[in-house]
Amino acid sequence: MPPPWRFDLTKLNRKSRRSRCFSGMTTSVSSEQITSPARSRAATLLKRVRQLHLYLGVFFSPAILFFSLTGALQLFGLHEGHPGEAYQPPKWIATLASIHKDQVLSKHHGPPPGAADQPRPARPQARREPQGRAEPHERPATLVLKWFFLAMSIGLAATTVLGIYMAFKYNRSRVLVWSALVAGAAIPTVLIALLA
Repeated sequence: MPPPWRFDLTKLNRKSRRSRCFSGMTTSVSSEQITSPARSRAATLLKRVRQLHLYLGVFFSPAILFFSLTGALQLFGLHEGHPGEAYQPPKWIATLASIHKDQVLSKHHGPPPGAADQPRPARPQARREPQGRAEPHERPATLVLKWFFLAMSIGLAATTVLGIYMAFKYNRSRVLVWSALVAGAAIPTVLIALLA
């Protein structure tokens, strides 16, 4: 049996203790204690960055939803009408497109007033492309790219809505989340109202 004054070195090593001598006295310091201030600073910084990301995301989420949805409408030219064509965009789509593209309410994205009643001028005969080759605006790659951007727009709107949900679900202060969300919707709405 070992004497009572002896101690087990394996326990000391297991706890990762390091000995330091100061003025003939031995003190033991754990490696966790040495690195804990740096770890706590990093954890605090990460927490603040997460909170900043959350509040900025909630603040800009109404604008992100607006631009993703109005951009999806513009992909296939739903905001534009041309003289003599049957399709003329609804007024609300044209208004949203004006805000999206030009940041104004009154920009007209269709034919000028009274142009629908006038006969359509004859187009000059264009040089025919060889058969089997599509015109530039009808290329399959362009169509696929438009559908990809439509999917991206829907995905952006969906992830924005999920981000708002998570902000309310996992944040302690719902008042701050509501404040950021209302401010993010109110500021552009007021500025648009000033344009009218």
